Amino acid sequence: MLLSIWEPEVILACLAVALVLDAFIGDPRWLPHPVAAAGAVIGWADRALNRPTFGAMARLVLGVLAVVLLLAGAAAIGWGLSWLLALVPGGWLIEAACVALLLAQRSLYIHVRAVRRAFAGGLGPARAAVAHIVGRDPAQLDEAGICRATIESLAENNSDGVVAPVFWYLLFGLPGLLAYKMLNTADSMIGYRNARYRAFGWAAARLDDLANFLPARLGALMFAAAAGGRAGSVWRTAARDGPRHESVNAGWPEAAMAGALDLALAGPRHYGEVETDGAWMNPDGARDATPADIGRALRLYLVATGLLWLAVVAALAIARELS
Repeated sequence: MLLSIWEPEVILACLAVALVLDAFIGDPRWLPHPVAAAGAVIGWADRALNRPTFGAMARLVLGVLAVVLLLAGAAAIGWGLSWLLALVPGGWLIEAACVALLLAQRSLYIHVRAVRRAFAGGLGPARAAVAHIVGRDPAQLDEAGICRATIESLAENNSDGVVAPVFWYLLFGLPGLLAYKMLNTADSMIGYRNARYRAFGWAAARLDDLANFLPARLGALMFAAAAGGRAGSVWRTAARDGPRHESVNAGWPEAAMAGALDLALAGPRHYGEVETDGAWMNPDGARDATPADIGRALRLYLVATGLLWLAVVAALAIARELS
């Protein structure tokens, strides 16, 4: 909380309101999204600093500098905004609305639900819908592949779209949340291991891995808790299979989701012409996922991101009151 102007009780109240607002309203289409502004700034830094004429070491150093300045700027904006809102009667409600805008509960739910509904028109519409949320080639996916990819995306994006923003907001208020969103956006834009970004995007990719390390495991724990009586088994699946994933973080929530639904997720996959030989999460589970399994995943997601997070916030508020 060192970066936040608010007291912990206000942070908890803001988060509770934000979770409810995002769950029922989501992101208004008429309102410019802060991530778009972050993307514009990152794009400018990329064009200005990541020039082909620079050597790899120079681009590495400039990439580190760019990330430091981007995160410092985002945190400073967050602190300044919180400071201004603290001077306004009811300003904490405005901050809650800002936090809601930076959560992705409802938008992720809508995108995943759209894939399930698209199956009513056949594989073509389902492939078109899943292309909005996955990076792999949807043309190579059959029904089971589309369903697995959708469920995997739901599990992974829950971590950086909901859990991590909540985590960093609880720790450092709006400065921490804005800095995280800036970092996560930078990773999605420049954190690639190709010739253009291997050096310049190194800092963004590695810091994003670090920023999501605890939230990814917390997200897996929330999925396990949402599984009710099978929580222990689901968590053991996440702890066993999560470290085998090619991503240091994505495997944990994917493995927890796989264990909760008795599905096998991840495994080998195609990205354009490239095939990755990924490990299966919960390899003994069913591989023939169906649209009905997407529905089950969404119900688990609603419990984990909605009810359980509100319960956590309430528990923290009570603990704060009793301390």
